Amino acid sequence: MNVKNFLVSGIVGGIFQFLLGWLFYGILFKNSFPTNGKENMLFIFLGCMTFGFFVSYIFTKWAGISNVATGLKAGAVIGLFMSLYSNFFMNSMTAEINYQTMGLDVVITVIMAALVGAVIALVNGKLK
Repeated sequence: MNVKNFLVSGIVGGIFQFLLGWLFYGILFKNSFPTNGKENMLFIFLGCMTFGFFVSYIFTKWAGISNVATGLKAGAVIGLFMSLYSNFFMNSMTAEINYQTMGLDVVITVIMAALVGAVIALVNGKLK
């Protein structure tokens, strides 16, 4: 595995994920996902960085993805499974499930993960 590709594309992907989260959840769909004002921005940022490194690891270590179109598709698949996984578990203890919000979150996560995958693949391709 190329450690430089992993680190650089993971950092870029994580920062891009953070900015996309701000755009989607903080601006575009603010009313669907209201805030309580007590969010820990450090933990949100660290979660985004973790996702960036996770996708970067898969792309550089196992899949060798450095093509934007392939990164977009792989990112979408990763986002689909991760969003379903997290939404099922988050809603497992909820008395009343809002299926519309759950579906919207899955769609947003798939789009964000696809874009992050494309960016990580782009960075990997440029660093070769």
